[in-house]
Amino acid sequence: MNALKIVLVVLLAIDSIALTVIVLMQEGQAAGLGSISGMADSYWGQNKGRSLEGKMVMFTRILGALFLIISALLNLSVFS
Repeated sequence: MNALKIVLVVLLAIDSIALTVIVLMQEGQAAGLGSISGMADSYWGQNKGRSLEGKMVMFTRILGALFLIISALLNLSVFS
């Protein structure tokens, strides 16, 4: 069991660093007053999922979910 705990801690550390880096690389989502009048519905707004920013949002969600799962596994009483 001890080896599994070490592997999970290392994976958690790598995930934490990757999550921090990818969040810092993202741009802010402040659309300003343009979003009120519908100006944010441009080409980039419609195809956001295919752009680099859309992929970074997807990776952030995956890394966040992985962080939660590994953290929950490490807090089980099995590793005490």
